[in-house]
Amino acid sequence: MKREYHKWFSPNLERDMELLVFGHAGAKVLFFPPRMGRFYDYENWKIIASIDQKIKNGELQFFCVDSVDLESFYNSFKQPDYRIYRHIQYERYVLDEVLSFANSINSNPNVISAGCSLGAYHAVNVAMRHPELFCKVVGMSGRYDLTKSNGYFKDLLSGFHNDFVYFNMPNQFLKNLEDTNLIEQIKKMDIILTVGREDQFLESNRKLSGILDEKKIRHQLILWDEEAHKPRYWQKMVTIYL
Repeated sequence: MKREYHKWFSPNLERDMELLVFGHAGAKVLFFPPRMGRFYDYENWKIIASIDQKIKNGELQFFCVDSVDLESFYNSFKQPDYRIYRHIQYERYVLDEVLSFANSINSNPNVISAGCSLGAYHAVNVAMRHPELFCKVVGMSGRYDLTKSNGYFKDLLSGFHNDFVYFNMPNQFLKNLEDTNLIEQIKKMDIILTVGREDQFLESNRKLSGILDEKKIRHQLILWDEEAHKPRYWQKMVTIYL
C-alpha cells in the first residue's frame, strides 16, 4: 500500500499541519480523526489496515487529516466565540488546502467525507454545508449538535450561540433549511449514519435522521449492537460503508 506523509504551513490556521495519504487512486476519502485525535490515529488503530484491499486495488485513496479540536471546541482557555472561529478556520484549511492538494494528485471526481466520533461531526458538517464537493458522507458514532449536553459530553460552546454556531451544527441548520438548491445538492450524496444502540450519541443520530426524513433526503441510519464507539468497531464499519 502506498503511504505518504505531508506537512506544510497552513495560511488559514497559521501553523504547520500534517496528514497521511494512503493509496494511489480511486475515490478520495477525507478522513477526519476522532475527538481531539491526530492524523495518525486511524493507522495506529489498524483501521486503515482493515480496508487495505480497496486501497491497494485503487478503489479508495485516504487523506487522514489532523485536527485542531484542542484549539477550537475543546479549548477551555478561550472564549466560545474564538472556539467557533477557530473551527471555521479549520474548515477553510480542509477545503482550500487539503481538498485542493488531493485534487492536484488525484483527478478522480468523487470525494467522500468520513469520520468517527467527533470526526463524524466534522465529516457530516462539512458535507452538508458544501454538498456540491462530495458524493458521499459517512458518519460513524457521531454527535451532530455540539451545543447539546449529554452525560459527560458537555456543551462545547458553553451556552454561547450566534449564526456561526447555528450554521455549523447540522441538527440546527438542516432543520430549518429552505434553500432548494442546497437541498437538491444534499440529495445527490450517499449519506450513511451509523451508531451503537448504547452510544450516548444515539439520539443525536436519530434526530438528524428525522430531519433528513422531513426534507425527503434519502439516507441510511444503521444501528449497531452495544456502544460500538471504539476502534475495533470502526475497523468493521469502514469495510462495510466505505
